[in-house]
Amino acid sequence: MAKRKASPKRLDSPILTLGLPKGSLQEFTFLLLKKAGFEFSVPSRSYYVTSDDPEIRGLLIRAQEIARYVDEGVLDAGITGVDWIKENGAKVRPVADLVYAKSTMRKPRWVLCVPESSPIQSVQDLEGKRIATEIVGVTKQYLRRHGVKAEVEFSWGATEIKAPEFVDAIVEITETGSSLRANNLRVIDTVLETWNQLIAGREAWKDSWKREKIENVAMLLVAAIAAQGKVGLKLNVEKKNLKAVSSLLPSLRAPTISHLGDAGWYALEVIIEETEVKRLIPALRRAGARGIIEYPLNKVIY
Repeated sequence: MAKRKASPKRLDSPILTLGLPKGSLQEFTFLLLKKAGFEFSVPSRSYYVTSDDPEIRGLLIRAQEIARYVDEGVLDAGITGVDWIKENGAKVRPVADLVYAKSTMRKPRWVLCVPESSPIQSVQDLEGKRIATEIVGVTKQYLRRHGVKAEVEFSWGATEIKAPEFVDAIVEITETGSSLRANNLRVIDTVLETWNQLIAGREAWKDSWKREKIENVAMLLVAAIAAQGKVGLKLNVEKKNLKAVSSLLPSLRAPTISHLGDAGWYALEVIIEETEVKRLIPALRRAGARGIIEYPLNKVIY
């Protein structure tokens, strides 16, 4: 298919055209962007995204297509999965890894699966068999690496129910494996581990204004992801209790300690995992901490 020509450059104020994933990733992507400082919304029945940043023009597009449009220069940048970059063979500039999925903060996997009752035990057993998947190109590459010849057909969805009635195996994406187990499927191998990336087009990356804008968005998005599941704690402690209180705080990030106006008292501030709060705050109080304040985090930049 012939490539579309890149959109002509605007002669007025510069604009960054950003592709945002429509579908299962849309809600969490917009939440992260909000934490990063960008307010995006989609009017009813529209694919054009409104933004509180006049320098960004957002377009809502299926993640499967974003890498291709960035490669062609139709989009300056976009957020999509490594899997779809590979599937499209897109030549784009990876700017930042954004490890999040539709329900967890872990990396999803495309896995090769067969029904629990299937005699197939390895990829080699698929010689001459039929496989259904949405990532046909990636699956064919995987089979070639293992020296296996099998028929790979595109699946339009509901892939889990296609084996064994229609195909011998499937390649499907999973975060937790719950859907696979519910459909009595057994994982044979991982075909590809994937995650989201902010990517840029080659021409956009050469443009100094667009490049700086993309890098700014990347920095703030990475910071928003780093803040996920974390909170800040502020507390006061008397000098005689400082050692006992400090010993309870996570060793990964040393707390910020500063003198208070009252002689013999210190203020401590630290970032911790939110799951630790219910255990840590009572322990800090018993060790002598006072004036404990917990506050949410939008961004953490290391």
